[in-house]
Amino acid sequence: MAWVYLLIGAIFEVGWAVGLKLSEGFSRPLISAVTVVFILISFYLFTKALRLIDIGTGYAIFTGLGAAGTAVIGMTFLGDGTGTGKVFFIVLLIFGVIGLKMSNTPDKAAPTVQEG
Repeated sequence: MAWVYLLIGAIFEVGWAVGLKLSEGFSRPLISAVTVVFILISFYLFTKALRLIDIGTGYAIFTGLGAAGTAVIGMTFLGDGTGTGKVFFIVLLIFGVIGLKMSNTPDKAAPTVQEG
């Protein structure tokens, strides 16, 4: 379930990053309010995910998905540039996120100390 929290949190991260752009420096009240709500939801889900996922892996995946998603939304809907290099490195970033997820090993249970 932690990975689901992380994925949904990353989606909300994309939402608030785009919201920052659309709020025009927090000068548009409704979009600004939605952006703040998305920030809170994003970080709430991220912290829930970190209960079971290593901080380094979790943060890299969370920010990687957020950065890639935000870049794709920017290129697709907001008129950001779409050079070959930019697309290549976004794809590379996504493969890095997949690699981190695949290489994550579950923690071994800590040995219990028996009192005697």
